[in-house]
Amino acid sequence: MTDLPEEGWLSSDQIARLAAAGARPRPAGAVVEIGSFRGRSAVVLARAAGSVVAIDPHAGSDRGPQEIEADAARGDSDFEVFHANLARFGVADRVRHVRSFSADAHGDVTGPLSLLFVDGAHRFGPAREDLRDWGRRVAPGGVMLVHDSFSSIGVTLALLAECAGSARWRYVGRSRSLAEYERRVDAPTAGERARDVARHLAELPWFARNVAIKVLVVAGRRRWAERLGLDPDARWPY
Repeated sequence: MTDLPEEGWLSSDQIARLAAAGARPRPAGAVVEIGSFRGRSAVVLARAAGSVVAIDPHAGSDRGPQEIEADAARGDSDFEVFHANLARFGVADRVRHVRSFSADAHGDVTGPLSLLFVDGAHRFGPAREDLRDWGRRVAPGGVMLVHDSFSSIGVTLALLAECAGSARWRYVGRSRSLAEYERRVDAPTAGERARDVARHLAELPWFARNVAIKVLVVAGRRRWAERLGLDPDARWPY
């Protein structure tokens, strides 16, 4: 998909993974994304899955690196651009926007989920709540995709706490920082859970590299960050 909103953090390989998850057969249930920003992922999911519930308060907070605090003007601008992009890319009738924080939006979505895309607040507490509370609503055989995995400290710690070796989730793999999980149908064996923990731990060197790159970028040492593998045309290692 090349005709997408330019704003956003999804790379081309992440877009392909998200689209593939949306297009393939899944159990019955809603498709939900947490964190929409200006609509890049919502357009991908709406096209691939047919419809999506997009949950984002558009409060101007948690919208990107170093943009954590709320800013009403910034949030309203994102809200307007988000809806303009839905119309521009022909999916306005396939996206239902819930302008709310994810913790307050459970009543706006009924029944189980077939696909959950999590790209909300990246601090440990809110990220863990999304994985735990929204994740438990994914039907067996369903899919959860999590952005900024093994890149953001908060998201990574939340994944290790909620998903590594879980009886609920099987780690499928990742495209850069977009991790994919399958909701287990049957209870895993002890060996399967141990292997899943090992697969998560194997990602930690890549996580450490990403954290180091971010520190160097913030410190103004971009050339050093590029030596660690940062794309010269990118700002952050997503």
